[in-house]
Amino acid sequence: MKLGLVQYSPFWESPEENILKIEDLLKTTGTKFDLLVFPEMTLTGFTMNSKKFAEELDGMGTQYFLNLSTRLKTNIFAGIIERDEESIYNSLVHFDSFGLIRARYRKIHPFSYAKEDQFYNAGNETVVTQIDKIKFGLSVCYDLRFPELYRFYAKDRVDVLIDIANWPVPRIDHWKSLLKARAIENQCFMLGVNRVGTDPFNTYNGCSAVFDPMGNEIVLIEKEEKIIEAEIDLEKVSTTRSELPFLHDIRLI
Repeated sequence: MKLGLVQYSPFWESPEENILKIEDLLKTTGTKFDLLVFPEMTLTGFTMNSKKFAEELDGMGTQYFLNLSTRLKTNIFAGIIERDEESIYNSLVHFDSFGLIRARYRKIHPFSYAKEDQFYNAGNETVVTQIDKIKFGLSVCYDLRFPELYRFYAKDRVDVLIDIANWPVPRIDHWKSLLKARAIENQCFMLGVNRVGTDPFNTYNGCSAVFDPMGNEIVLIEKEEKIIEAEIDLEKVSTTRSELPFLHDIRLI
């Protein structure tokens, strides 16, 4: 499976400018990806101005990624600020290669340290989606600190875990360590896509990465604004779980 991790520096709270920037980034590669993954809150940055940017199905971000997935004929995972009646969620949405919404994960753990819980509702469901029978478990940023969430995905025997983020430089070593740990303990691929650049509150250096089921680093890129290319062999998941059947011994879930 060919992956494109879109590590970029979004303009602060400017969806229109960020759509243009993404289009420019896409022009830098001729690769046909099976999946493109974008950072958390892809078109705004980590804003607490949730009421202004929250959108329903007809929103700018949703419509852009629906059209983009159709145009590129590829799957896309992107961060959308989602409105559902009176609730607002920090969501990861799977747009499939036919231009349809395949899945929608709502961040279960809003980042209370930054008061995210005051502006966004917490999701309450794990979400597994599929691409060609490959199972993906979805998560957003701060979720990465809670291994219990990923154990539910492991119990469902997902092949790939995804975390999209706006994870700042002061805690970036935690990001790298936690991505590797989630791969090892759940014996699957772990993909983390983080932004670069600055917003009014933080600086980000990316370190978007892919780790294999044994915790080996396939790719990790720091600071660069680019579409990071990576390829994963899904047979490694079944091989690792067969040769080291540790998941069969889980007792707590």
